[in-house]
Amino acid sequence: MTMTTAEADKILSGNFAPWVLELGLTVEAVGEDRAVLRLPWSDRLAREGGGLSGQALMAAADTATVIAVSAARGGFVPMTTVQQSTSFQRAVSGADVLIEAVLTKLGRRMAFADITLSDAASGALAARASTVYAILG
Repeated sequence: MTMTTAEADKILSGNFAPWVLELGLTVEAVGEDRAVLRLPWSDRLAREGGGLSGQALMAAADTATVIAVSAARGGFVPMTTVQQSTSFQRAVSGADVLIEAVLTKLGRRMAFADITLSDAASGALAARASTVYAILG
């Protein structure tokens, strides 16, 4: 059975630090090997010059991976980031960001994902990330 977005939102609200929750992330879609989250535009997250900060984008990519792994496993289990690499391609200004995390490999103890971060208004690719997670539970 595929996890619902409401179930994924509960994982989000119940398992992340308050500062991550303050990003305002919401789960747009989940599948057997993926999750799509929305990072709403906020002036609080903008850098000088008006672009969304890289730190917010990296946190969103990291969070989307947790939701994708949880969806694939049928629920949340403790996990931790082992590696994350992010390449920024263009600034996002004044628009929400859609973050899609797709699992490329899910083992018993490790998970690997590729993440795309796109300007929700234009569809333009803003960044790509890859993550590796250790599954602890």
